Amino acid sequence: MALTLLAGPANAGKVALLLERYLATLAREPFLIVPNRSDVDRVERELLASCGALLGGEIGTFDDLFRRLARDGGEHRPVATDAQRALIVRRALRRARLNGWTRSARFAGFADALSSALGELESGLVEPGELEGDLAGLYGEYRAELDRLGLWDRDLQRSAAAERLAGELGAWEGRPVFAYGFEDLTGAQWALLEALAGRAEVTVSLPYEPGRPAFASLERTAADLSELARPRIEELPPRPEVRPPALAHLERSLFSLAGRDPNTRSVEIDGALRFFEGAGRRGTLERVAEELLALIRGGTPPEEIALVCPRVERYRAPLETALGSLRVPYAIESRIRFDQTEFGRALLSLLRFDWQGGGRGLLYGFLRSPYSGIARASVDWIEGRLRGRAVETGERTEEETMRLRDGHPLPPLELLRKAQTPLAALSDLSRFMLRAAHGLESPPVGEESRRDLRAFEALTRLVDELEGWLALGGSLTPDEIVSALERTTVRAAGPGDASGRVDVVDLLRARTRRYEIVFVLGLEEGTLPRRGETSPFLDEETARELDSRLRRSRLAKPDPVARDRYLFYTACTRATRRLYLVREAANDEGGPREPSPFWDEVRGLFSEDDVRRTTTRRPLSALTWPVEQAPTDRERLRSLASLIPVDKEAARSLAQANGWERQLDRALTAFERPTRLTHPLVLEELRAKTNFGVTELETFADCSSIWFVDRVVGPRTIDQVVDPRLRGQVAHSALHKFFAGVPKRLGVEKLGPDQLDDALEFVGECLAAAMTGVRMELTDLQRRELEQGLLRDLEAFVRDETASELQLVPRRFEVSFGSERSPQELQRGLDLDTFTLSGKIDRIDLDPFSARGIVQDYKSGKTAHSAAQIESELKLQIPLYMLVLRDLVGIEPLGGIYRALSGKRDARGLLRAEAKEDGIPGFSRNDYLDEEAFWGQVERAEDLARGFVGRIRAGDVAHDPKGGDCPPWCELWRMCRVSRA
Repeated sequence: MALTLLAGPANAGKVALLLERYLATLAREPFLIVPNRSDVDRVERELLASCGALLGGEIGTFDDLFRRLARDGGEHRPVATDAQRALIVRRALRRARLNGWTRSARFAGFADALSSALGELESGLVEPGELEGDLAGLYGEYRAELDRLGLWDRDLQRSAAAERLAGELGAWEGRPVFAYGFEDLTGAQWALLEALAGRAEVTVSLPYEPGRPAFASLERTAADLSELARPRIEELPPRPEVRPPALAHLERSLFSLAGRDPNTRSVEIDGALRFFEGAGRRGTLERVAEELLALIRGGTPPEEIALVCPRVERYRAPLETALGSLRVPYAIESRIRFDQTEFGRALLSLLRFDWQGGGRGLLYGFLRSPYSGIARASVDWIEGRLRGRAVETGERTEEETMRLRDGHPLPPLELLRKAQTPLAALSDLSRFMLRAAHGLESPPVGEESRRDLRAFEALTRLVDELEGWLALGGSLTPDEIVSALERTTVRAAGPGDASGRVDVVDLLRARTRRYEIVFVLGLEEGTLPRRGETSPFLDEETARELDSRLRRSRLAKPDPVARDRYLFYTACTRATRRLYLVREAANDEGGPREPSPFWDEVRGLFSEDDVRRTTTRRPLSALTWPVEQAPTDRERLRSLASLIPVDKEAARSLAQANGWERQLDRALTAFERPTRLTHPLVLEELRAKTNFGVTELETFADCSSIWFVDRVVGPRTIDQVVDPRLRGQVAHSALHKFFAGVPKRLGVEKLGPDQLDDALEFVGECLAAAMTGVRMELTDLQRRELEQGLLRDLEAFVRDETASELQLVPRRFEVSFGSERSPQELQRGLDLDTFTLSGKIDRIDLDPFSARGIVQDYKSGKTAHSAAQIESELKLQIPLYMLVLRDLVGIEPLGGIYRALSGKRDARGLLRAEAKEDGIPGFSRNDYLDEEAFWGQVERAEDLARGFVGRIRAGDVAHDPKGGDCPPWCELWRMCRVSRA
C-alpha cells in the first residue's frame, strides 16, 4: 500500500483523473474526501452525470472520516458542540490563573480568541505538556475540564481518530482513499493520510508545479506528499487547449518571470478577459450587475457564473443592493450570524429587553416585526405615544404599553416569563414567532419563509446542545444563552438554492469549482492580497518553534501574500470562457485607490493596446447608464432624463418612440419646484383667516417656506428630546411663578440687593415646581443637566434683577391677547383693520405712579436684539407689542426689551429716549430712539405685518430666507420647496 500523488497546474485534468480512478474502484467501496460539505452534493451530481448510477463508494469530508474512525473505536467519547465548547472555555477561564490577562479576560473576544488558539493546537496534535507559559496553563485547564465532563471536542476527536488508525490494524479495512482540494494540511489530517497510506491505496490530487511563484505557499505540502508518495508521483502536463488562448496564457504566465517578457505578450485577449474599474463599491458592483444581466439575457445559465470575493461578508450588503435592484438571481454560499436574520434579530431584541434590562427600542424592535402577532398599526400608534413622551426604560415602557393596550399584557413576554426554564422559554417563543409570521393554514413558501425556517432550525439545534450541556451538570444564565445565540450561524442558502442563480463564493471555496464566467472582485490595494491575521495567543514565531521541535504539528502558516497569490491564481483559472477582473479605482468619496499588485500582474501579460480596449471604466460621476446600455426600464428612464441637458430633441424623440412622454414630463417638472400655493381650498381657507399670531408673522419674515412647512403642513418629530424649546418652556414657567410669587413670598414688589439670598432660594423652588410640569420622561442625567443648567442661568438672572436701576415694577405676566383663553378685554386682539393679531407677552413692568410701562420678552438663548437689529432682521414682536400695550392694555409704552437668559444675559431692545432718565435708565444708548424714530419703527413693523398677511392670503410662498441663504438652525429642508439642483 502506498500514496499516489497527482500533481500539475490548474486545468491539467488532475481531479478528472482522480474521479475516473474512483469510479474504477467502486467495487472496493472507495472513500472520496472533498473539501467542504457543499462539495459532496456537487461531486455526487457530477459522478452520476458521467456514470448514471453510484452502486458503491462513499463521499465525505475529512471530518466525516475522522468521525467514523473515532466512533468505531472502543474509547469513544461524546463530542462537545460549538456552543458547549464555548461554555467549557469560559468555565476553564474562571478556574485558571490568568496572571497578566485578568483585565483582557473580561471581554467576550478573549474567550473566542483563546478557543480558536486551542483548536489550532489540538489540530496540530500538541499536548498541554509540550507548551510553556500561561498558554500551557489555560490549555491544561481546558483539557481537564473536558476530562471532567467526559467529552471530546472536534479536534480531540480528530486526534483520537488519527491515533487509532496508526495503532490498530483493524481500524481500516483496506478501502481505497481519494482526496483533492487540500493544500494546507493540519497535523491531524497529515497523520491520517500518513496512516492511511500504510493501510490502503491513497490517491491525492495537488495543484503544483516546481519553481512557479504561484505555488510557493504549497511547497511544504508538496514536499511532504512527494516524500510519502515517491516513486508514485504522476506529474500531469498543462493542457492549454482546454481554455481560450488568453486564459491559457494567463494560467501559464501569471506571477512568472517569463510572463514579464515583452515577446510573450503577442497572445490576443479576444474577448476572454475583461477589466472593470469603478468608483465606490456600490458603483463598481452596479457595473458588474449590468454585465451579469447582459450575460444571462444572452443565454448564459446563471449557475455557470461566479462572483469570487476576497471576503464574502464585506460584500454581502452592497451585493444585495446592486444585484437586487436589477433582479439578478444570486446565491451567497456562506453562513451568516443568527442576529443577521430577521427572525434572529427580532428574537434577540425581545430577549435583551426581558433578560438584560433593555429599553423601549429593543421591545418595539420585536413588536414591529411580523413575529410579534400584533398588528403593525397598533404597535406604531403605541410607540408614537411613548416616543412623544421620551419613555425609554424597560419598566416604564412595559407599564405604559400595557396601559395603552387597556391593560392587556404582551403575549410574547407572557410566554417568555411563564416557561419553567429559559431554554423552554426560548423554544416556546420561537414556535410562537413562526406561527405569528406564517400562520397555520398553509405551509410557508418563498425565500423569506425558507430563511426563517433555516434560522429556526439553527435555534432548535442550539437549544438541544444547551440542554445537553445542562445534562452534563453545567449551568446556564440568560446572558450566556444570549451570547450563544449571538455566536450561532445560519446557512445563508440551502443545498439546492444555487440552481438558476449566480454563485457568490470566497477565494477558498472557488478553488475547486468550474464556471463558464468568473468575476474576481476586490483587486485594489488593501483588499487583495489580504492583511494577515495573527492569534494573540499563538503567534507565528511560537508556531514555527513548535513545528521545529515537534515535527508533526504543522502549525506555521504559509506567508499570507503567497497564500493569496495562489488563491488568486486558482480563481483566475476557474473560468472556461471568460474572466472579469474588477477593482475600485476610487472610494465612495472620490479618493483614488491604488490597484492590487495582482491586477498589474495580469495586465502586464498582454499588450497595452489590448488591455486598453478591454478595460471598462465607470467614474463616480456616472450616475446613469447610456440609454442604449441601461439594463432595466427604470434605468432607461433615468438615462433618458439625464440626456435632456445634452440633447433635448433626441430625448423627446426617444420618449415618443417608446411611449415615455408622461414619465419624461414628470421627471422634468421634478426639477421645477413651484412654491406658490394654488389649490382653491387652501387659498379659500387662507383668505378666510382673520387672526394671525405675531410669532407666526415673524416666522414668515424669516422665510415664507419655513412658515408654510411649520404653520400649514405642521410636521412634528415623533421623538421628544431635551432641546432649546423645552428649556425655554421650563425657564418661562419658572420665571412666571417666581415674579408672580415675589410679593407674597418676599413682601416686596421690586427686588433689591437686600432680597438677593431669599430670592435665590425662591427661584430654585420655582424651578423645581416648573420641572414637575415636564411631561417628558427624563433620565436622571437629563433631569440633572437640565435643572442645574437652568438654575445657574436663572440665579444669574435674579442677581441682575436685584442690581437693576429700573424702577418699574413687574406686574403682569404671560399676558395673552387675541385668543379665547385671553382675558375678556384682550380677546379681540390687536385690530389692524382687515385682520387681528394674537400673541403672549412674557412680562409687563409698570410705573407704580402712572400708567406707563415696558414689555420684557425672555430669550432662552444668548441673543438679545438691539433696536437696529430689530429693524434690519424684521423682528416684529417688540414693535407690535408697543401697539398692544397702547391700544389694548391701556398703558403708555416706554419701550420693549429682549432679556437673554444665558451667556452675557444682555438686555437690548427698542426704547423711547424721552424716558431714559425718567423710568428706564441703564440700557444701551443705541437702543434709545427719539419719538419720531421710535414710532416710525413701530409703524414700519405694522406695515410689514400687513404685507405679510396679504402674501399669506394670496398663497405667495417662496424660498426667501433673510439674507438669501438658509439659516443653519433650519431643520425643515427635507420638506422645503427649494429648487433642486
